[in-house]
Amino acid sequence: MLKKAAALLLVCASAGICLSCGVTEGRLLFAAIPSANELVVYREDPNSGALTQLVASPVAAGPGVRALALHPNQKFLYAANSGENDVSVFNVAISGALTEQTPRTPVGTAPTLIAMDSTGSYLYVGNTGQQPSISVFSIDSKTGHLSPVIQPPSTGNTAYIGLTPINMAVSGSVLYVTGQGLQGYVLAFPLTMGVLGTPPAGSPYLAGNNPYGLATFSSSGASYLYTANKLDDSVSEFSIGSNGALTALPGNPISISFTAPTALLIAPSGKYLFVADQGSSNLEGFSIGSGGSLNLLASAPFATKSSPSALACDSVGRYVFVAGQSTPGSIQSFFLSSGNGTLTLISSYSVAPGAPTSMVLTK
Repeated sequence: MLKKAAALLLVCASAGICLSCGVTEGRLLFAAIPSANELVVYREDPNSGALTQLVASPVAAGPGVRALALHPNQKFLYAANSGENDVSVFNVAISGALTEQTPRTPVGTAPTLIAMDSTGSYLYVGNTGQQPSISVFSIDSKTGHLSPVIQPPSTGNTAYIGLTPINMAVSGSVLYVTGQGLQGYVLAFPLTMGVLGTPPAGSPYLAGNNPYGLATFSSSGASYLYTANKLDDSVSEFSIGSNGALTALPGNPISISFTAPTALLIAPSGKYLFVADQGSSNLEGFSIGSGGSLNLLASAPFATKSSPSALACDSVGRYVFVAGQSTPGSIQSFFLSSGNGTLTLISSYSVAPGAPTSMVLTK
C-alpha cells in the first residue's frame, strides 16, 4: 500500500497541474492573445519555473483582448478588449479556471492599456482611438464589479488627454501615462479617489521617442520612473517627487547597445531593471544603483526568441517570463540570479496561433 501511495504521489508531482490529483501548488500565468481573442493559462512550478498549460486553456476572451490586470486578492482578472471597446472581468478559481462575468463593461474607443492601484480599489483603462482618453472605475473587492468614477468637469467616467496613451502605470497616488507627439512625453495625473487631478508643474515631461516601456519602483523613501524609448534606442530615467513631479536623473537618457527597446521590468527586489529589445531579440539587464542610476550587468545581454514585447516576473523575483512576437508566438521562462542579475533560460513554449501582448501572474 505504501508503494502504491508513493507511486501516486510521484505521478501527481510530475504532472504539476493534474487537477484530479488535487495539486494546486504553484502560481498561475495568464497571457492575452489578441489575434485569437483568447487567454492562455499556465501553471508555474515554483521550484523550477517551468510552465504547464492548463487543460481548459486557451479561454475565449473579448475581441482583440490586449492588456491584463490582476486584482491583489487574486480572485479577479481584468482584460481590455481593443476590438469591442469594453473590459472583461473574469473570476479566477484556485484551479486556474476562468469564468467571465457578464455583461462586459463599456469604455472608450480602442482600449489597449490597463492599470490598477496597489490596493485594487481603482481600474484605469487607456483608450487609443480618435479621442485619446482614460476611463476610470472603482472596484468592488468582493464581487470584482466595476463602477464608473465620474471625471469632472465631465459627467462621465472618461477623462480626455492630449496624447495617445502608449503605456500606463500607477505609482503611489499618481497615474503616469506615456504618449507620443512630435516626441515622447510622460504625463502625470494626481489621483484622488480615482479622479484624475491637475498635473504638477512641468507635466508633460520629455522622454525619448515612442516611450513604449514604462516602469516605476520605490526604495528607502525614494521613487523612480523609467521609460524604454523604441525609436531612440534609449532609456529615460527620472526621480519622482513627493507631489508626483518628475526630475530627470543625471545623464538622462542613457543610450543602449541594441534596437527597439519596447518593454521594461523591475525585479521585485528593486535591484535590477530589464529591457526587452524587440529589434535585437534580447534582454539587456541593469543594476539599479543609489539614486536610481542604471549600470549595465556584466552578463548582459540575454538572448530571447524573436521580438520580445512583454515581460513579467513572479512575486518573489525568482523567475522572469518573456513573450515573443515571432510566429507562432512564444513565452520563455528564465531563472533570475538574485546575486548578480544573470538570467538563465529554463525553457521556451510555443503559443499558437498568436503572440502574447500582456502577461500577469498570481502570487
